[in-house]
Amino acid sequence: MSTVVTRVPAAASALALAHFEARLGFETDCADVWYATQHETKDFVLLDVRTPTLFAAGHVPGAINMPVRTISEQRMADYPADTVFVVYCAGPHCNGANKAAVKLAQLGRPVKEMIGGLTGWLDEGFGLERGA
Repeated sequence: MSTVVTRVPAAASALALAHFEARLGFETDCADVWYATQHETKDFVLLDVRTPTLFAAGHVPGAINMPVRTISEQRMADYPADTVFVVYCAGPHCNGANKAAVKLAQLGRPVKEMIGGLTGWLDEGFGLERGA
């Protein structure tokens, strides 16, 4: 007898490995972003893609506000072509980070999504900066 969890068998280990390794190329999590900003030389640009009003009300420390609609080739010209961008929005209920990642990828820019967004950041117990 199987449960609803195991009725569909788990993928073969080789397939699971490929899947989960690939996901890490597309996303990072709040704890890794926090650790990198606190303990390592930051090698990425953190973009908060929400509105300026929401950004000013509270954002991840060190983030730059760049709403999705403002991402453009001209705006990206300020950054070297190999700059890695990490994007986030409000949280799992928001697809702004996904939209931003699409725009950045269309511009040929390396990009990852910070899964969980601001909600995940707060769930981890990390603080916010306020103001623009």
